[in-house]
Amino acid sequence: MNSRELVFRAMKCEEVDRIPWVPFVGCHAASLIDVNCEEFFKSADHIVNGVLKAVELYQPDGIPALFDLQLEAEAMGCNLTYAKDNPPAVSSHILEQGKTLEDLKIPTEEDGRFPIAMDATRRIVEAIGDKCAVYGLITGPFTLALHLKGTDIFYDMLDEPEEVEELMEFCQKVAINTAKMYIDAGVDIVAIVDPMTSQISPDNFEEFVTPYVTPVFDYIRERGKLGSFFVCGNAKRNIEAMCQTHCDNISIDENIPLEYVVETCKPYNVSVGGNIKLTLTMLFGTPYDNVRDATNCMNIGGKKGYILAPGCDMPYATPVANVQAVTSTVHGNIEEIFEGEDVMAGVDYELPDYASEKQVIIDCITLDSESCAACQYNMEAVYTAAAPLGDKVKIIEHKIKEKEGVACMMKLGAKNVPTICVDGEVKYESILPDNAELTACFQAAVDKKSC
Repeated sequence: MNSRELVFRAMKCEEVDRIPWVPFVGCHAASLIDVNCEEFFKSADHIVNGVLKAVELYQPDGIPALFDLQLEAEAMGCNLTYAKDNPPAVSSHILEQGKTLEDLKIPTEEDGRFPIAMDATRRIVEAIGDKCAVYGLITGPFTLALHLKGTDIFYDMLDEPEEVEELMEFCQKVAINTAKMYIDAGVDIVAIVDPMTSQISPDNFEEFVTPYVTPVFDYIRERGKLGSFFVCGNAKRNIEAMCQTHCDNISIDENIPLEYVVETCKPYNVSVGGNIKLTLTMLFGTPYDNVRDATNCMNIGGKKGYILAPGCDMPYATPVANVQAVTSTVHGNIEEIFEGEDVMAGVDYELPDYASEKQVIIDCITLDSESCAACQYNMEAVYTAAAPLGDKVKIIEHKIKEKEGVACMMKLGAKNVPTICVDGEVKYESILPDNAELTACFQAAVDKKSC
């Protein structure tokens, strides 16, 4: 049984001799070939060379051809902001710029950067597809709707649900067509990456996600391929609903206990992927930390229906030695015990004296709003809700890609990202309230400080 077949068996909840390993190498691949992210995401040659370098270094059983959740939105007219060490981020929402849904067309292989993505995918499949499972990652319908419309969608879910349903139906068609392009290019597995589904309630999930993502998984299955539902953030409340969307696999990040997901998915015969910690372990940790985290995940996941993977797209600067330590753990060829060290040694963050501050301080704990869709829209919602209060509030983003951000998160007692804290008190963890509630929360803090 080669690596590719190992992934297939695990995806189908069949017993395996060894747990398969799928590093989600996206922008990190750019660092492996010494180019910046903007250069990487705009070049088929760079994408191919980066992925093949990752295969050489990390001996994966499966790997994504590309990890880019902005591809569809850009092809439909949304502007992107490119960065040197992060994936691009959507910076404008086409439906907020005078365009209507009738003005948009479903992207084809000729639009935006799709020619680059599909060329790279075909070449990657040709190079490694006989021995390594190649994933095609597409933007989930709900996250794509956020890209197109912005955070107004959360208000419209309450006030104009028919309009949201129309938008979701369009995004479903885009997702099916993108899946078709990747399948035609030769991928084995299509992963629907929908991080924003972690920000809504189970009722909203069943109304605005399930009816639109299920037909996408049905299409993937009709084409004889396997489908994975990839979510970031604390989507614990929606895991069971995700199991009912006809997916073969659910991939999660560190915000959800792996034990819970394994037990929830088991009755549905849905496999699980995840959830090595992206920052504390992979980015900031030592090789020993990665051995320990991977071993713990493998012990929980077991050899039936589990794929070891990072919680999401690995950061650009993830040390190669850390990822290789996971590879060594998977293959059982660790020859020495690494010397551990306290990754947070010498790093501290001093919280302000909130009571004595004149402004209400809103601390936002994120992975990085420039690279994480859930974090991006969380920050947009905070700025929108705080705008009427002017300089009575101060908004600070703490990125846990930076050690100081991790230290701040620990001191505030936050356990998930994104999290919104008001004057040192955790208010919203991994969920976005509507604008009225968020503004009222901030206003209450201002009124309290004025007393």
